[in-house]
Amino acid sequence: MTLAKAALFVTGGVTLTAVLGACAWIYSTSSVEQPKYDIVRYDGAIEIRDYPELVTASVIRTGERWEAVRAGFRPLAGYIFAKERPGEKISMTAPVTQRAGTGEDWTIQFIMPSQYTLDDLPAPTRADVALGTLPGTQRAAIRFSGVATDELIAEQEALLRAWMEDNGITPIGAPIYAYYNDPFTPGFLRRNEVLFDLETPNS
Repeated sequence: MTLAKAALFVTGGVTLTAVLGACAWIYSTSSVEQPKYDIVRYDGAIEIRDYPELVTASVIRTGERWEAVRAGFRPLAGYIFAKERPGEKISMTAPVTQRAGTGEDWTIQFIMPSQYTLDDLPAPTRADVALGTLPGTQRAAIRFSGVATDELIAEQEALLRAWMEDNGITPIGAPIYAYYNDPFTPGFLRRNEVLFDLETPNS
């Protein structure tokens, strides 16, 4: 095999791997339930969305942002996959969300599949896993790809804040960070979002 053919073979293999990886990502994300919402306004990567009431499981963790996500994911996964409670598994959903509280506290949440009400869900056996509901609300969201570093999130959050200010839209509370993919998904295929609850409805 000549050097040119070998290079072509390697390039083709890399391309095929990338295509297969993208197909696997598309299949995996399409098969995972995501919360439904209505888009009432959009401007490129920014949307104003109306969300219905959502049922959640959450934990609170303290520390740096990414360490808190990882620490919070484990007990929530133990709950939905029935590793730390009796009963059947609950289907995985996306995204995993994170919101800052007081001090260095973070609330990490899984949104439960839409067929469940709060009364339908099995009780957690861990005291730190809490079930609850989020009331229906309107949110501003900016969507972006890449590995969700602190720098990338801060950049996107600043863009969303500036857009809201330019459009006379008032956010409520701390931003919500949403992660749709597992850590093994290539950065260019990842979906991340920064969201804010809004003070008054916008259209």
